[in-house]
Amino acid sequence: MVGMGWFMCMMTMVCVVSSGEAAPGAKFEELYRSSWAMDHCVNDGEVTKLKLDNSSGAGFESRSKYLFGKVSIQIKLVEGDSAGTVTAFYMSSEGSNHNEFDFEFLGNTTGEPYIVQTNVYVNGVGNREQRLNLWFDPTTEFHTYSILWSKRSVVFMVDETPIRVHKNLEDKGIPFAKDQAMGVYSSIWNADDWATQGGLVKTDWSHAPFIASYKDFKIDACEVPTTADLSKCSGEEQRFWWDEPTVSELSLHQNHQLIWVRANHMIYDYCFDAARFPVTPLECQHHRHL
Repeated sequence: MVGMGWFMCMMTMVCVVSSGEAAPGAKFEELYRSSWAMDHCVNDGEVTKLKLDNSSGAGFESRSKYLFGKVSIQIKLVEGDSAGTVTAFYMSSEGSNHNEFDFEFLGNTTGEPYIVQTNVYVNGVGNREQRLNLWFDPTTEFHTYSILWSKRSVVFMVDETPIRVHKNLEDKGIPFAKDQAMGVYSSIWNADDWATQGGLVKTDWSHAPFIASYKDFKIDACEVPTTADLSKCSGEEQRFWWDEPTVSELSLHQNHQLIWVRANHMIYDYCFDAARFPVTPLECQHHRHL
């Protein structure tokens, strides 16, 4: 019955909440709200658009905070010459010791591939960047970008293909993001000091406005009543569908997909950047796939 949207309580009073598959996405306003430059966030039927021009970028945020689960959005990235722009989709908690999981789409000149940068912050510490070229043109059609967060791992996915796995290695003394509720965010802004070829290519404002389009908003996660009360989502008496080993661990097919992505599309991995990290980061010594 897995995937049929059912709820079952075991005789031991351990509850398992199972996710429905291929459930329709919600409307933007049901899950999200504009967070800044509201005049640059436009709802056009089922599609929400964020606009960047030389006066402002824009962003939106989830109405609730969550601890574990899966978030997905279909995005069509900025068309044409998008050099200097960054479109981000991410989860984040608040404060200087925050946790964060990032998708950042780095614009490029026409004809050059879009670069996707992922990053993971734990207790305010990031510097875990990976970059890859997508295997399709993300500006012509909508594609699904997802973050699956469980107690075991964080999995970044593109059209359900895993592109990165950040595992819980607390048994090795490495902190893991598990005790701070997160919001879900997206934004577009000008970052021509670093985004394209290390800042060599600047934003050409004659091509503005730069528009990122969104639809099919899905959040299948444990909503916390307050950021101080996480018991509903982290207590041992409950198990959610993302806690099941068949979900929180990659299948053999998914492992093969991840290996293919890394072999054919990865262009940067912080674990192998000896100039930045003369001593290999501890998690890099233990991760099989990062």
